[in-house]
Amino acid sequence: MSLVELTEDLVKSIVENPDSVSVKEFESESENEILIQVLVEEKDMGRVIGKGGKLANAIRTLVQASSYIKENKKVKINIDSF
Repeated sequence: MSLVELTEDLVKSIVENPDSVSVKEFESESENEILIQVLVEEKDMGRVIGKGGKLANAIRTLVQASSYIKENKKVKINIDSF
């Protein structure tokens, strides 16, 4: 499972409308870094971020751990709404 698929599965399991979730990987300036952009509906932002950002940090931790096991690259995840 790729990092994008993992991120998408985690976010889709949290939101109210999983069909509206968009997750894309972008090239970073650094070779040792991966940038993942997550787009969710505005009403689902609170669910994805969680109280005090705990849920967003948990998602980042899981994806980062998976990256270290496979590719040993740093992962940055940006979460935005539309």
